[in-house]
Amino acid sequence: MSKRANHLEMEAEIEQLVSMGFPTDLAAQAMAAAGGNLLKATDWLLNQNNHHHPPIAQTPTPPSSNSSPPVVQPKINRFFHFHPKKDQTQQESEEIEGDEQSHSLVHPRKRQKLAENQENIQKPSPEPPPPPLAERMRPRVLDEIVGQDHLLARDALLRSAIGCGRLPSVILWGPPGTGKTSIAKAIVSSCGGFGSSSYRFVSLSAVTCGVKDVREAVEEARKSKLKTSKSTVLFLDEVHRFNKAQQDSFLPVIEDGSIVFIGATTENPSFHLITPLLSRCRVLTLTPLKPHHITMLVKRAVFDEDRGLAASLKRLVKFEVDDDATEFLSLHCDGDARVALNALEVAATTASARAKECNTDEDSRVLVVVSVDEVKEALQCKHLAYDRAGEEHYNLISALHKSMRGSDADAAIYWLARMVEGGEEPLYIARRLIRFASEDVGLADPQALTQAVSCYQACHFIGMPECNVILAQCVAYLALAPKSVAVYRAMGSAQKVVKESIGQNEGVPLHLRNAPTKLMKDLGYGKGYIYPPDNPDSSSQAYLPPSLEGYKFLHWP
Repeated sequence: MSKRANHLEMEAEIEQLVSMGFPTDLAAQAMAAAGGNLLKATDWLLNQNNHHHPPIAQTPTPPSSNSSPPVVQPKINRFFHFHPKKDQTQQESEEIEGDEQSHSLVHPRKRQKLAENQENIQKPSPEPPPPPLAERMRPRVLDEIVGQDHLLARDALLRSAIGCGRLPSVILWGPPGTGKTSIAKAIVSSCGGFGSSSYRFVSLSAVTCGVKDVREAVEEARKSKLKTSKSTVLFLDEVHRFNKAQQDSFLPVIEDGSIVFIGATTENPSFHLITPLLSRCRVLTLTPLKPHHITMLVKRAVFDEDRGLAASLKRLVKFEVDDDATEFLSLHCDGDARVALNALEVAATTASARAKECNTDEDSRVLVVVSVDEVKEALQCKHLAYDRAGEEHYNLISALHKSMRGSDADAAIYWLARMVEGGEEPLYIARRLIRFASEDVGLADPQALTQAVSCYQACHFIGMPECNVILAQCVAYLALAPKSVAVYRAMGSAQKVVKESIGQNEGVPLHLRNAPTKLMKDLGYGKGYIYPPDNPDSSSQAYLPPSLEGYKFLHWP
């Protein structure tokens, strides 16, 4: 190595010592005394604090009994990265220990940080909050499920399939909170003990997964079947959110038996699921829970100390729910068990916060009584099952139409109120009323169409909520008006004749054609036409093609 290279290397090492906080001249002196060895030079500099300058290369003499205590050598390795990086807390502890041994000053921030780290290590991590009450109270076996007796009765389809240990692929269709997911999980739990027919459960959601996740689950199902002889139940929640291509991915694996497919949806399968998937699965319809079913679930949540209301709070609490509160909750959750249990938990938490510690029962637990006021406060308003883009939308507008057609104004206004409270667009309702005015009232009261159009314009002008009474007025008028479907049937009959080509869709007779040019007149256009205002007795003039002469479309007095 050349002298210039050695000189550059020496300067780099001196700069490293300067970066450690040593003066430049002292760093140069240390490097000269250590013969260019950076480690020995650092040792020489640190020993300056103790006013002890042994020769660099000299081996220390063992201390005798009469000699003074040996100088404590401070740790040098912390200046260099000779060893793998340690845990931050451990490294800071060793640094402080070394500083204390060398009698050097420790920075207050470093001590404070070490104390905080030690406190965090000793402090136990807080327990995570429990899952929501509706999730904790989810039925574990079929016997715990309430309602849906048409599916879970002794001789029903699912019970029979479970009894034989042979599950079919099914689509569970029903409103939210009726037990679709609970039934799927409970089916697998209730199928244990059938040997080779027992099942493993895999749950996916179409909201968060895609075809890749489905393929991975299917591949795992095939491997599991080879190893354990267990079939896999693949449960897909919100299956209607999968598009056509994604739904196609289930077809081969359902057909060859790789999986047992259970899909859950709140939307009408006829509209949202492809026909090949429906042909491979049995559609099972779930109905909203009855009030007495909700009452059973509420009482179960109160008495179950492990999973029920008592597990919602960390302190020892015993809950009681008034009969009025239970009844109110069962009547205002619209058959949705999830809504009922979540509202019950909120009401119980509110009541617990208001309860006094002195109100205790015999086993020294705080007694909390949930009243109807807490339930009303938790529920805020009656839960309405309505989806402006779903099947309930069409169900309610159909009920409104049929009630007006049947001249039942009370029922019509009720269904109107259901749609309005559910958040339906008022202009949509007004458009349907215009159609009704011509389809069902028609010529019996031609003023009905004017009323319906005025209703639409008024709703457009002022909007909700003020236009609700305008809609109600028009609905009542149409319901009480005389009805005639003569125009509706006449139009339908005429369209049928045109579509079926009765009369071969003949051309317009010459006498009915317009003749604006001389050529058209020469060809006979308009020839023989009788002008009715000048000829009152022109009733014999034909207006239909010859093949339809005398055909009646409109039957009106």
